[in-house]
Amino acid sequence: MQTKEILEKVKSGELSVEEAEKLFHLETYKDLGYAKLDTNREKRTGFPEVVYCAGKPDEYIVSIFEKLLEADGRAFGTRAAKEQYELVKERIPDAEYDPVSRILKVYRNDVGRTGCVAVCCAGTADIPVAEEAAQTAEYFGTNVERVYDVGVSGIHRLLSKTEVLQKANCIIAVAGMEGALASVIGGLVSNPVIAVPTSVGYGASFEGLSALLTMINSCANGISVVNIDNGYGAGYIATQINRLATKSVEGALE
Repeated sequence: MQTKEILEKVKSGELSVEEAEKLFHLETYKDLGYAKLDTNREKRTGFPEVVYCAGKPDEYIVSIFEKLLEADGRAFGTRAAKEQYELVKERIPDAEYDPVSRILKVYRNDVGRTGCVAVCCAGTADIPVAEEAAQTAEYFGTNVERVYDVGVSGIHRLLSKTEVLQKANCIIAVAGMEGALASVIGGLVSNPVIAVPTSVGYGASFEGLSALLTMINSCANGISVVNIDNGYGAGYIATQINRLATKSVEGALE
């Protein structure tokens, strides 16, 4: 039960102050023996724990999702295999899976979305990483505009979307090969750009290292870079930026 929900129940008389105090002092993580689920993370950081599914034994992944769902009313996993989804769905029928981004998620508590983050990718081969970023940001409560297949080999496609990019509080630029997309976007907008190099490309791209080095060495200002193929990390940081921007606007209107 979340802090706001507990306080609302105290306000309505459903919970006594003493009962609420006990809830606030419950264990801050669930010890499953093989995993310690950080059920208190959202209270500390504003973001609930997310599951990295790849490599987890079958008997663990289902239990982890069940416990997170029980604690928070939602659960979110990255890099999930279809087989893991099928196992989870047997026990949690409303589980959803996207085979492109490999995201496995369950929503039972509606999360309102605010602000705007634009997620761009250079080519359609970059969409799996871009979707991981976009769906992560949406899960954490951010409105997302998708701008896909706008690589620099046909830069007019990107330029036709300049207005969309300039309105966003943050832009995620996902690209493989030479990774030039982030630099171009950085020269078009005033808000932060998070560059995500992907492992897309031929031999000398070194599985994303070429794009990573290009992005780190960008001459455009306001660009930060996450690890190769780390769409989740970009979506998380973009949400932090979006929340700050939204708060700033709300504060100015008061």
